Amino acid sequence: MKHSTDLPYPPRFVRQHGGVLTRLLTLLVMLAALVAAAGWWWVSQPLALNAPTVEFSVEAGSSPRAVARGWSEAGVQTSPELLYQWFRWSGQSRQIRAGSYEIQQGASARDLLRMMVQGDESLARVKLIEGWTFQRWREELAKAEGLQPTTRDWTPQQIMAELGQPGVPAEGRFFPDTYAYAKGNTDLAVMRRAQHAMQKHLDAAWAQRNTPTPLKNADEALILASIVEKETGQDADRPLIAGVFANRLRIGMPLQTDPTVIYGLGERFDGNLRRSDLRTDTPFNTYTRRGLPPSPIAMPGKAALMAAVRPAQTKALYFVARGDGSSAFSATLDEHNRAVNQYQRTPRKNP
Repeated sequence: MKHSTDLPYPPRFVRQHGGVLTRLLTLLVMLAALVAAAGWWWVSQPLALNAPTVEFSVEAGSSPRAVARGWSEAGVQTSPELLYQWFRWSGQSRQIRAGSYEIQQGASARDLLRMMVQGDESLARVKLIEGWTFQRWREELAKAEGLQPTTRDWTPQQIMAELGQPGVPAEGRFFPDTYAYAKGNTDLAVMRRAQHAMQKHLDAAWAQRNTPTPLKNADEALILASIVEKETGQDADRPLIAGVFANRLRIGMPLQTDPTVIYGLGERFDGNLRRSDLRTDTPFNTYTRRGLPPSPIAMPGKAALMAAVRPAQTKALYFVARGDGSSAFSATLDEHNRAVNQYQRTPRKNP
């Protein structure tokens, strides 16, 4: 039989102080509940920011305390220790992902943590346009917000080798589209996505080609599509222009398309294409050389790719710009000359 002295507290102590202990325990529980409620209220309230938008990049391997301090230094006007304790208390502090993030006015500490745990990075966008050359693309990527210019000092040959296509010309190999990327990403990463997109669209277009076709392979389709892209921006005219070039390829007639000559001139082209330029031989001069040029001359879009592989069935061998963005098509040289006189030659004024 145990004696009363074996109890943690003597019966008299319990009788005298039990009520006090109960009240103290109740008070502690209530205090803890109030602290928890206050904490939950705080993490749900909008954070004070020193700007409409605050950006911060979480580096791989950063500790939760360093992340909290980084946000505070970036412009979140709250105690970094308070942020850190919230990260710990949530149980998700070790789930924070590296990446580039941004928050705007109205975001709470709970929103901030959720964003980093989900890896919901802030995205910027760059728009690459149909008909641009690879050089023009590189200029646009160099200006893109938050995009690291990894390839700034690389040659096109080095870029293509890095992308797994050594010896392949860069021109025409990237699909024109709007690309979203996380800030801090590299221009090479965007190029890689555009390269894969072009290959996907080119393969899909080639699989839908008309037969027979004067084109030997998908690369020739890409070259023709780039010419069609530069010749017109009119959707309705693309298949007809492709049809004219397909007809010329079949009979061995020179393509005689000005955009290829301009591309071949490179920096020598001053905006004015002269007759002497048409007679200046380069690998891209389709007046002096028959067949397709050796590589694309621009980045074609999907419509131009489809026009190249599914050209209109037409007897036309010529076309001339009307001056309104559309073209007039002719089957004979006489018809073409009349169209040129009508749409491009300025009538002489009477003396």
